[in-house]
Amino acid sequence: MQRRRLLAMPAGIIAPCVASRAAPAQPLLAQAAELDLLLVLAVDASGSIDADEFQLQREGYAEALSHPSVIAAIQSRPRAAIGVAMVEWGAPGGAETVVDWMRVADAASARALAEAVLAAPRSQQSYNAIGDALDHCARLLQAAPFPAAERVIDLSGDGPDMRSHRRAPAARDAAVAAGIQINALAVSANSQVTRYGEPLEESYRREVIGGPGAFVVTAADRRDIARALRAKLVREIA
Repeated sequence: MQRRRLLAMPAGIIAPCVASRAAPAQPLLAQAAELDLLLVLAVDASGSIDADEFQLQREGYAEALSHPSVIAAIQSRPRAAIGVAMVEWGAPGGAETVVDWMRVADAASARALAEAVLAAPRSQQSYNAIGDALDHCARLLQAAPFPAAERVIDLSGDGPDMRSHRRAPAARDAAVAAGIQINALAVSANSQVTRYGEPLEESYRREVIGGPGAFVVTAADRRDIARALRAKLVREIA
């Protein structure tokens, strides 16, 4: 599959982060000030995604996270800074933090986050345990080393919950009860339906999202992720 490169990859390694497989990141332990938002990007890395599709997905995330409109949204907030981590999910009980918490406040820190996203090794996943992914993300938010006014899980995927130890609605309800909002990005052609005979975005509305103002956006395929995610991030942040 032909793909275009969205970001140049400079050499250089950022300081290591806590999770064993997480990409090198700038640690936030020294950042005592409260942030506007803690955002966990929960990204589908299941076996249905081949290597080219996975790279397109990573590049889409990197492009969206470093886009001027997203940076402007961050800088419009009272503290003008957010914390972002990335989790890959798929296998039951196998969700993994691949980029640990990074502070994003300007173009330079957004670029550093984008580089960490591109550099992170792909985790080993099967499919499709969304409930377990939500539980992992909620624990990551609860263990964050700094406070924030808002906490959000942003889950993207191309299929419904299928194999979780705890199903998605139960995990969603527990996260919402802890004050966490969950939004979703459905990567799905308009004709795709789930085992319930409904579009994927409807499945995510019913089983995944939660909290005041929670929403779903759609991407037609992985080439459309950058556009869809950029709009979603601006809405979540601003």
